[in-house]
Amino acid sequence: MNWFKNLFTTTAKAENTEPMKKYLIVGLGNIGAEYVNTRHNIGFKVLDYVAREANLSFETAKLGAVAEYNVKGRKLILLKPNTYMNLSGKAVKYWMEKENIAKENILVITDDLNLPFGTIRIKAKGSDGGHNGLKNIQLLLNTTEYPRFRFGISDEFKKGQQVDYVLGEWHEAEKVKLMERFVVAKEIIESFALAGLTNTMNSFNGK
Repeated sequence: MNWFKNLFTTTAKAENTEPMKKYLIVGLGNIGAEYVNTRHNIGFKVLDYVAREANLSFETAKLGAVAEYNVKGRKLILLKPNTYMNLSGKAVKYWMEKENIAKENILVITDDLNLPFGTIRIKAKGSDGGHNGLKNIQLLLNTTEYPRFRFGISDEFKKGQQVDYVLGEWHEAEKVKLMERFVVAKEIIESFALAGLTNTMNSFNGK
């Protein structure tokens, strides 16, 4: 009977040594105190919330600030690129290659002028929509087919004032509503890793 017992012992060991499935969660933004509370930095803010709720700390690493978030057997690498928005792709590509993460397992969180404030759109692929961060990621990955989580910041600005609006700070009323949106954003990130992209889109788009 020893061979029978050894069979199950070997199988258990193999299961226990199986590597954790990894995901790269990228929050886009600009480094520097002047950008901290700007609309363009919503990606950073979402990851800051996730890290705070999970009692994690970001550490300065190559091309960004990084924290590891383990959720039910999944390893989520939270990345805030320090390359400034226009060169975000450099950090994304480096960490994808370093951690051997496929493009379908990355989720890029970005602001979106074309969506009303707080509106969420999760997509498997798409154009850059004029967003310089997405544009650079698309250029360096040579594809538009990677998951993205668009966070609506609305387009409540006068003609010619887009840059000032995007790099401007949230209104007080928006700050209050952001906290509820951060809770949902954390749920989205965890769902992406645990339930998959399609289920996450079905559950959260328009929520």
